[in-house]
Amino acid sequence: MGSRANKRFPTHHGYGEIGVSRFLVLYVAQVAWFGLGIYLYADAYWPSTCQPENLLEIYGCSMRLPENGGWREAGLLTWLWATPILIGLEISRRINKQER
Repeated sequence: MGSRANKRFPTHHGYGEIGVSRFLVLYVAQVAWFGLGIYLYADAYWPSTCQPENLLEIYGCSMRLPENGGWREAGLLTWLWATPILIGLEISRRINKQER
């Protein structure tokens, strides 16, 4: 009975194979995350002194988004700065996986 429990609860958490359901949930969550960003960007009110036209200007003007006090603007600011961090974490996870 002890060996059966070891198979159900491995000691190396996070290193197992990803099943189809986890794979599907991962990609649905990613699509939802980017969908949220598109929604927030489409409805956000940018200050009149800063109207971005490209990605660099968006990040440059993003610190001025909360001046209007809206939840969409604050959410977009958070989304804009959290997304590169999340992408960097995913890349580092994949790079570290190759070293193991």
